Amino acid sequence: MSKSSLILMKYAIDYLSKYSSSKANLEIILNKKIRRLKIEKKDKFFLYNSIEKIINDLEKNNLINDYNYISSKFDLFFHQGKSRIFIKSFFQQKGIEKDVIDKTFETFEKNNSNWEAESAKIFAKKKRLSNDKDKEKNLSKLARAGFNFEISKKILEDL
Repeated sequence: MSKSSLILMKYAIDYLSKYSSSKANLEIILNKKIRRLKIEKKDKFFLYNSIEKIINDLEKNNLINDYNYISSKFDLFFHQGKSRIFIKSFFQQKGIEKDVIDKTFETFEKNNSNWEAESAKIFAKKKRLSNDKDKEKNLSKLARAGFNFEISKKILEDL
């Protein structure tokens, strides 16, 4: 490895020590870092070509793993009261492959079959929604958050 690619590797490790990330997201971060560097074009070209090797090395050493990333974020979103639609869209924006997302949903639903209703309850408590006033307004808040009508209606009835 050249000196500049070692610097890029160090930057990637420093980033991963502060934030969890998917492989695709880390690639975006490294591309942005290279764009900001004040070096010659040929050196930037070399660094762009070394990104894949850096990510593979990090994955080999288990410093980056999409399955670990998605499962930790999934738990976080569940406890924050996020919907299935929100969670899927977040992971797609982070560049995680669809089959990895689907496998994680399957695994999580085996262990927690009623997770989306529980997540909707958390959302309703956070937003202080109630059944007694402005029922349509509260249903629309739940719908905008990504919860389906049946779950939203049931949650408001239980409040």
